Amino acid sequence: MLPACPGDLSRPVQGYAVTRASELLNDADHMGRLLDDYRPREPQLRMADAVDAAIRSHGTLLVEAETGTGKTLAYLLPALLGDGPTLVSTGTKSLQDQLFFKDLPVVLKALPVPRKVALLKGRANYLCPYRLELHQEEARFLTRETAEQLQVVAHWAGRTRTGDIAELKQLPEDAPVWPWVTSTADNCLGTECPRHSECPLMNARREAQEADLVVVNHHLFFANAALRGEGVSELLPSVNAVIFDEAHQLPEVAANFFGDSLSTRQLQELGRDSLSEASSSAMDVGELNRRISALDKACQDFRLALGEQERRAPWSEVAELEVVQEAGQVLREAASELDAFLKPHAKASRGLEACARRAWEHLRTLENLLEAQAPNRVYWFETFRRTVVLHGTPLSVAAQLRAQREQHPCAWVLTSATLSVAGRFEHLQKRLGLDEAETLRLESPFDFKRQAVFYAPDGLPPPSSPNYTAALAEAMVPVIEAAEGRTFFLFTSHRALREAAGILRQRLSYPLLVQGEAGRRELLDEFRRLGNAVLLGTSSFWEGIDVRGDALSCVIIDKLPFASPGDPVAAARIEYINRNGGNAFRDYQLPQAVLALRQGAGRLIRDPRDTGLLVVADPRLLSKGYGRMFIDSLPGMTRTRKLEVVKRFFDYIRNR
Repeated sequence: MLPACPGDLSRPVQGYAVTRASELLNDADHMGRLLDDYRPREPQLRMADAVDAAIRSHGTLLVEAETGTGKTLAYLLPALLGDGPTLVSTGTKSLQDQLFFKDLPVVLKALPVPRKVALLKGRANYLCPYRLELHQEEARFLTRETAEQLQVVAHWAGRTRTGDIAELKQLPEDAPVWPWVTSTADNCLGTECPRHSECPLMNARREAQEADLVVVNHHLFFANAALRGEGVSELLPSVNAVIFDEAHQLPEVAANFFGDSLSTRQLQELGRDSLSEASSSAMDVGELNRRISALDKACQDFRLALGEQERRAPWSEVAELEVVQEAGQVLREAASELDAFLKPHAKASRGLEACARRAWEHLRTLENLLEAQAPNRVYWFETFRRTVVLHGTPLSVAAQLRAQREQHPCAWVLTSATLSVAGRFEHLQKRLGLDEAETLRLESPFDFKRQAVFYAPDGLPPPSSPNYTAALAEAMVPVIEAAEGRTFFLFTSHRALREAAGILRQRLSYPLLVQGEAGRRELLDEFRRLGNAVLLGTSSFWEGIDVRGDALSCVIIDKLPFASPGDPVAAARIEYINRNGGNAFRDYQLPQAVLALRQGAGRLIRDPRDTGLLVVADPRLLSKGYGRMFIDSLPGMTRTRKLEVVKRFFDYIRNR
């Protein structure tokens, strides 16, 4: 690892000595050579000093840095000027790549000393040379499509340096070949793998061990925290700071990983992997095949027992049904039979040992999820076309996260554009066990009063009305026409999105892009390319999207984004809070909805030159007492209830 001694930081850079990140950020000449239109921003300087202080004192800091603050530079510079390695975790893999390939190169050029950085993703993002070779030999068992994709991967495997499958743009993210040529914690052979020395995952982990700053994502971080063996555990004991960007996502991501889940697909993959490994052993392959076939059929029957419709519901809704109990028992017996068969053969090879371990772990998890007895957990299930996923999710992760920080007493910095509710951090602090953390709230430097208008339309029926979405779509036609397309129309449900899409197709002349009709990245690329499109999206389009300039001039939000009462996890949390003397609406539902609305509204103004209209159509914003909390949490835009003002605003934008 390159030295990170404080003494190195006084080395002169272009004629002056630098000891703090804010000094670099305050030098417009130096930073201006690296960034176009750079100018020092007071909120960014304050954040850099706060992050620097937290790193030096090994403190815990929550920073809400609204859009335009420049939070990325404000935490990267102190981290790289600090003493010791830093782990930075982002909300998604795409943000991880953006941070590593776009933001970090600029920061590294600005530094007075050299620093080494590394990118680390979960194992499913890297080619597994062993599994590629294994399944090339058995390509005859694959579908034609998968076999053809396997050849594309094999050709790329000879050229790639990193083995990161994101490099292979020819194949979509959900290509059926990926599970055959990547590994999981279940089927990885570790140091016993015959291709271990050339493993891209192991190479990425070695680079991370030697780096001053490592970029991961929340899913990878918490997979490690939940002891899933994803490679961060080797890094945490030595880091000086852990920084979470998009930290508002942490409660939900952590809950997923601190719980239990098992899919019928995992059980079926175990069967396929066992059969692949058996070819090099002396076991009775015919008998193994029989047990795998029985498990595969039991998985299919279990899926059918839960009904044809795709759904997401509490386990308690189906647990007492006779058909579900019978299918669950048959599935448990089939998993138990495979476990019993593999156990005596575990020592035949490293691969079979891994399969035997997986069989035992899957059986235990299946039994726990079917019994659904652990306290303070909500048990629920999801059904897809061919697959069932069973979940056991903790109602709170505060204790687990507190234990993580106590186990690794370094600096912990959590930042996002949306951490507070009406200026207060208590909601997130309670959910994350951060009651004693330092907090800092930095407002956006953008001139929202001049750049944006907030429109709350008159005359819409209550959101519970069956004709609400139809009335909203009709009311938004003149708004979208005034914006000349260039609109994100964000919905709280897929049903409402589909209904509105059907109406707007008949009423608008602008290109209509609808979530579900193409991939998220493809829709965004097309939206930017067209320049006058209307994009209809649900939850995945409410955050993590950055469209600057004229392509996006209007964001419409159909309803206040309260969690669906049909969501099993939300429903269980609500019941738990009320049962223990709390007020679930005040303490959970309302603050969560405020944070979600702030995320959706944040899509509009991304740059000092951006202008636009924010529409929050829900009449409850003005008719209910709690509406004030939503309004107070939004930026200080010019407000109106009149369509004429909206039209004049867009006329002004066009003619200025």
